[in-house]
Amino acid sequence: MSRRSATLLTSTLLLIVLFCVAVLLPVPYAEMSPGPTVNTLGKNDGQPVLQISGHRTYPTAGHLNMVTVRVTGADYRMNLIEAVSGWLAHDDSVVPHDTLYPQGQTSQQADQENAEEFTESQDSAKVAALEALKLPVQSRVVVGSVVKGSPAQGKLHAGDVIKAVDGGAVKAPTDVAKLVTKHKAGQTVVFTVVPAKGSGDTDIVASGNVTRNIAIRTAKASDGRAIVGIQAEEAHSFPFTIKIQLADVGGPSAGMMFSLGLIDKLTPGDLTGGKFVAGTGTIDDNGAVGPIGGISLKVIAAREAGAQYFLTPSDNCAEASKDTPAGLRLVKVKTLKDSLNALSDIRSGKTADLPRCPAG
Repeated sequence: MSRRSATLLTSTLLLIVLFCVAVLLPVPYAEMSPGPTVNTLGKNDGQPVLQISGHRTYPTAGHLNMVTVRVTGADYRMNLIEAVSGWLAHDDSVVPHDTLYPQGQTSQQADQENAEEFTESQDSAKVAALEALKLPVQSRVVVGSVVKGSPAQGKLHAGDVIKAVDGGAVKAPTDVAKLVTKHKAGQTVVFTVVPAKGSGDTDIVASGNVTRNIAIRTAKASDGRAIVGIQAEEAHSFPFTIKIQLADVGGPSAGMMFSLGLIDKLTPGDLTGGKFVAGTGTIDDNGAVGPIGGISLKVIAAREAGAQYFLTPSDNCAEASKDTPAGLRLVKVKTLKDSLNALSDIRSGKTADLPRCPAG
């Protein structure tokens, strides 16, 4: 074999080895890409996304699309070739694995966290929408969860409505801890509750208004505080039934679009004027819109679906403006009211008045 042939053979073998290493060697990265979009006014898998019963609804037109991002799973390990390919792709984003799944979080833990955030966002979306329409929403403090092996286990249950602690009225979840920690560990605290009957799709349902006084001996927390081992949270009661049907979606980022979809269905006329509007953003009970992750990928998904306008949380504006797809107008919003005002301008054709996102 000539020297040249030997050199070529050696180089070829080396390239094969390097390729195999690149394929087999895992790297600590995860990939994000534009995900599907769903019209909150329409159907998903044959079922209406927003289902309302017990209150009059109205026909809708146009689109109010929520958007998603696809991510590789917590247990998936990218190889070097996939990472480089993702870095070179315009529509993908490769990020450190710990950015999406901190502290060794498993797929099951990530799914559970996303599901909880999604449920909370639905609840806030309902509250914000009904508050905007001046429809009554009742709030109450409930037992959200009971720690296994704690003094409260078997005495308090998820869904119990907490009326008072030691006779002190409970108006907010933080009141529970304040009243319990007035005691020393080992002392007894008395909860006045309306026992839970079960949980429904719209709110936690208590068994009437019959209260019970339940005595619990406190334990000592690691910092010395008196505790009983529950997580108190706020729950809401709505004057009619609202269900949000959307499988395989997690996280809080669709909150604002759910609120807008509900308002559109509960009021005559069309919020969009038949236009294709997409958007994203968390929402709280008061209608404040918060930032989300993956905004650059979500605007791509929106435009690929056909959106003309994209309702953008103000704190995401700079990032979203860096590479906005052609044909998509970014509209800056801070509150649900801002979004409603923007939709009013869109359906009336006053697009010059729309608050735009500044360049990044």
